[in-house]
Amino acid sequence: MSNKNGPLSHVSVLDLSRIMAGPWSTQILADLGADVIKVERKGHGDDTRKWGPPYLKDSDGNQTKESGYYLSVNRGKRSIELDLSNPNDQDVVKQLAKRADIVVENFKVGALEKFGLSAAHLRKENPRLIYCSITGFGQTGPRAEQAAYDFMIQAMGGIMSVTGERDGQPGAGPQKNWRANCGYNDGHVRNNFGARGVGETRSNGNR
Repeated sequence: MSNKNGPLSHVSVLDLSRIMAGPWSTQILADLGADVIKVERKGHGDDTRKWGPPYLKDSDGNQTKESGYYLSVNRGKRSIELDLSNPNDQDVVKQLAKRADIVVENFKVGALEKFGLSAAHLRKENPRLIYCSITGFGQTGPRAEQAAYDFMIQAMGGIMSVTGERDGQPGAGPQKNWRANCGYNDGHVRNNFGARGVGETRSNGNR
């Protein structure tokens, strides 16, 4: 669980995110003491639960179904399974949002709108809510509705053109960085803004 003596031990976070950038951000908040409740897809969990090897081994050395990837970005959280298309489960999310300081999600633009769980919907339940939406191309613009994974952004940003073997060597050509750099960096940025937002909200007299 999170560090209850940490500097953010007074902060509650509702984590609707999956994969890397969002979970990494909320894990940092949990490490700093925030109470993070992660919502996972009913019957499946976060996609990364199955992303392996490596998988965690039990006390007898037997391999489990818990992936190292999932565990590396979801430390210190509580978890609940919900079906966001189910009206009853949507109500559960709204009740959780009422008690939260921060909501973090990384759905495609408009995806949560159809479930009645967008920023506008949740702020009706909790006007002081800090709502962090992580997308590949922002909320507006010609590519806003497109999904984006880390390696796609690495390619578009140009980092793949300066990694890997030299031209003319075996394996030459654009190569991805070994880890999800964009996801890590984005997670750090979101974590910092979320924590700062809580501080500013409370300094202005809002709970």
